[in-house]
Amino acid sequence: MNRRPPRSAASPKARIAALAREDKWFLGGLDGVVWAPPFPRWLHRPGFWDPAHLLQQEIGPGFSVALVRPDGAEIPLRRATRGPGGSELTPRRWRPGRLVATWRDARGVILEERRQVLPGGILESSWYVPAELEGYVVGFTAQPADATDGVEPTTAGVGWTRTVTDRRGQELVLRVELAGSVSPAWRRIVPSEGRGAPEWRHSPFADGSGVPENAADAGTRRSGWIWIAVALPLGGTDDSEAPTFRLTLHPRGGDARGPASMSGAPPAGESAAASAWESFFGDFPHFRCGDPYLDRTFDYRIYGLGLNRIEGPWGPVRHPAIAEGPEYFHVPIAYSAQCHMMEMRWRKGGREAWGSLLNFVDNQKPDGSFHGRLYPERLEGTDFYHANWGDALLAVDDMHPDAAALARCYEGLSRYARWLTAERDAEASGMFTVTNHFETGQEYMSRYMAVDEEADVAGWRPSLRLKGIDVTVYAHQLFRALASVARRLARAGDETEWRGLADRCWKAIDERMWSAEARLFTDVNGRTGERTGVKAAVGFYPLLTGRVGGARLDALLDHLADPGTFGTRFPLPSSSVDDPRFSAEGIWRGKRRNCPWNGRVWPMTTSHVIEGLLRCWRSGSSGSARAGALAADMLGRFARMMFADGDPSRPNCFEHYHPHTGRACHFRGIDDYQHSWILDLLARGFAGLHLDASGIEVRPLPNGPARVSLGPVVARGRTVCVDVEPGRVSATVDGERFDQPRGEALRVPWAP
Repeated sequence: MNRRPPRSAASPKARIAALAREDKWFLGGLDGVVWAPPFPRWLHRPGFWDPAHLLQQEIGPGFSVALVRPDGAEIPLRRATRGPGGSELTPRRWRPGRLVATWRDARGVILEERRQVLPGGILESSWYVPAELEGYVVGFTAQPADATDGVEPTTAGVGWTRTVTDRRGQELVLRVELAGSVSPAWRRIVPSEGRGAPEWRHSPFADGSGVPENAADAGTRRSGWIWIAVALPLGGTDDSEAPTFRLTLHPRGGDARGPASMSGAPPAGESAAASAWESFFGDFPHFRCGDPYLDRTFDYRIYGLGLNRIEGPWGPVRHPAIAEGPEYFHVPIAYSAQCHMMEMRWRKGGREAWGSLLNFVDNQKPDGSFHGRLYPERLEGTDFYHANWGDALLAVDDMHPDAAALARCYEGLSRYARWLTAERDAEASGMFTVTNHFETGQEYMSRYMAVDEEADVAGWRPSLRLKGIDVTVYAHQLFRALASVARRLARAGDETEWRGLADRCWKAIDERMWSAEARLFTDVNGRTGERTGVKAAVGFYPLLTGRVGGARLDALLDHLADPGTFGTRFPLPSSSVDDPRFSAEGIWRGKRRNCPWNGRVWPMTTSHVIEGLLRCWRSGSSGSARAGALAADMLGRFARMMFADGDPSRPNCFEHYHPHTGRACHFRGIDDYQHSWILDLLARGFAGLHLDASGIEVRPLPNGPARVSLGPVVARGRTVCVDVEPGRVSATVDGERFDQPRGEALRVPWAP
């Protein structure tokens, strides 16, 4: 032991700045409101005309901004690429929390617009304007008249009531305000027919002074648009007085729904957004290894988690959590909650990690099952997804023990486990039934067609009887986790029950779900009891149990290295390459699908398999060295896959990828999709850090980066930093440093 300090981490501000790029636009307020249009039509116009999302509800149009002379004529703006003297400018620059656009008028005058989404549901556009410009900067919008009521002037702008409806017909009523940072020079409200677009020349305001100050019947016209404009005076500005417009989205009855920040005064401009994002980044450790792909992946993932963070309370979403992704994925979803628990445990405090499970427990159905999704208004049409709740529960408890939360989750998961046993394994086979191809989160695969040729057209109807290898492994892990917690809670009878169910489950996996012909674990036909023999990536999930060894482990590792089955350039295809329905492009029955699992690489599945290999490596059993080397190789290729065109400055995280080229499903537009746990895998795989109730272990994967640093990690009331070097590893725990030769596990028990 010695007292040498660990390498210092970069500041949150520097880490955020390092993610800057020119081809991105997603913005979020870290609370459930995002501006992340997948295919924006109006990104070339100032402001936020493309729709925002409040959870899954789409809200648009937003607003645009125009510069107007004193006589009412528009000052046309174009993207600026050259500054004074011909100096080169960046027309658009993004970083987490801010999008900066540079504009020029016909005379070459340069203006800067800064766009942000602030905590509290606020879309903000601030303008930095040279002193020589005269007139007004005007925020304007066109709202659909048939969904807009109560339009009226407010102290700083104009407010109205807006009703929006999601894909499933659920309504949300909002109170919306477009306001300026100073008292308006003038404001206008005009019902109009025609088109609603962010082009001043097509607005009714472009016609001149004949437009009324306030049209009294603006909220009663039920067709066309209601145009709204708020004008602020132009003039020379600095950062403290830049003309600023805010579109604020308040769910009606804001005391009952929406983030607590909505009920108070709006935060103060840019400093609020920067402070919120810097605080969020600062609560995570800094990962550095010198590989730009790996380093960028870690911090980019923190951004993605922040973009999709939900503060609450939003109706039934009572705890802070992470949404699965943007657009209609912007709600808590059961299938991905396990991923968020694994990753958010690396944030100081672990609130979102616990919240991602507690939200589902708090809204548990009377029969013990969980909703598949949690909506802000009412829990109807929520479907159902299987998930690996057991492993996720123990992972969070390892780093952020909370006795009350653990007891609450134990009770909820016990009810869930009994529902699962009664409804999905009534015959006590130890294997668990999948009733449709959506509830696994993995549709359009041969594994379902093996038991029902119409499985892909049955929708959510419970027509299948497939004993799924994935959901059976999930059940096994749940029973083991419940047994572990029951022992801590001194519930001996419960512990015996859960251990018995886990043993029965493993016996079924081991004896009935291993296919000697496929050399892989496979599903079982629930009607005939025969193995399907279909090779799918879920066949590797038994690695999560830590009970696969010998020749079977060798067979699984052979598949992962074999390009003819699962050893593709980018790991790993959801269905084997030799599957008759395999398609690297995601073609199913002659049509490219949005969510195909017949050959595309899904980061969710890849995370499961690397996790299984990592557990095998840590076990030290026969075959573990090969599993560890393969885990390191796959993790490196996994990270590199999630970069556009292989460019280390352009990370992404789409739903699925091409297994041979690594190209993402750009046609879907759903980037920053939180459906995996690569941040957690980098921290435990390449930095080698594992924490639990006994202490820490540092054991990085073999053949990983030569040098890695991770920290500070704040967990269990301790502060831990890790340094991995070519010949040694070291850990600093609350200021005390411990060393060990690399290749040996460094274990440090917690001090009394």
